[in-house]
Amino acid sequence: MYRGVVVLISSLLLLCSVCGYQLKNGGKIWALLVAGSNEYNNYRHQADVCHAYQILHKNGIPDDNIIVMMYDDIAYNVQNPTKGIIINQPNGSDVYNGVPKDYTGETVNSTNFLKVLTGDVEGMKGIGSGRVIESGPNDHVFVNFVDHGAPGILGFPSDELYADDLEKALRKIAVNRQFAQLVFYVEACESGSMFDSLLPDDLKIFVVTAADPKESSYACYFDNTRETYLGDVFSVMWMQDSEEENLLKETLHHQYEVVRSDTNTSHVEEYGDLDIGSMHVSDFLGYQTSNLNSPKTELPPINDAVPSHHVPVAILERRLEASVDPKEKQEIRFQLHRLLKVS
Repeated sequence: MYRGVVVLISSLLLLCSVCGYQLKNGGKIWALLVAGSNEYNNYRHQADVCHAYQILHKNGIPDDNIIVMMYDDIAYNVQNPTKGIIINQPNGSDVYNGVPKDYTGETVNSTNFLKVLTGDVEGMKGIGSGRVIESGPNDHVFVNFVDHGAPGILGFPSDELYADDLEKALRKIAVNRQFAQLVFYVEACESGSMFDSLLPDDLKIFVVTAADPKESSYACYFDNTRETYLGDVFSVMWMQDSEEENLLKETLHHQYEVVRSDTNTSHVEEYGDLDIGSMHVSDFLGYQTSNLNSPKTELPPINDAVPSHHVPVAILERRLEASVDPKEKQEIRFQLHRLLKVS
């Protein structure tokens, strides 16, 4: 009898890990993952988003419920020495394989982002995959945005998303009861400015930003082979925590406190309905039963973090230091001079 119960429970857990995490109220988890940049210098943004997808996918959230927006010019970029492979940490595994590419190239823009977020099926017909967040009043939504930012602005390859427009979209889907709760993680400079004094605390939306309204977020893990930064400090920290902790027990607030403590380059902030922080991380990221008892793996310490806006200069400085060819050095110095003159 006992053995039969154990087998039944194990089977149910396996079924949950395959079919996706079922919320207690019968709802589903939806996710929108966005890398708002292009060009090889910004390798880390798409790497962050691809890694986030792998976490959600392994945690049982079906691809039908995950929408990815990224320019997709990194994996097969002429500068990428490992074609078709993207990593997010030193000696890391490939995070690009299997990632859905719903919106790529010029379809990655602020207009389409807002349409996808608000469930505008008609507005996205004929664009990319056409998929949008079709969540309902019992569902949870997780949004992860990674890119450059400025006061009141989040960047896209060819345009910008303004704080007022984002706030209107979030208010719209809250009023229309298109979710039970929504969690939004934002990796960008001055990302706090998108929500500070703008996002009400009664919309059932919980936001965590990489930086406060007036400071930069930071890139990290420079890779000598790829000659670029692999990740961003805030993103690295929340994803490391998500892969180490038992998400069935860890609360969003606990993850926020851990990430805020570990991100010593900028001030991680929280906004909106802070009561949502008492909910479990698994309610938005799902969970992987096979990893509940897995040993923790420590990432290399971050000792090379640089402000996001300084990345192009830092990359050239590292290339200059590593180069042994006089002509190459001269060309790199010229590029540095031109870049510093423009900035």
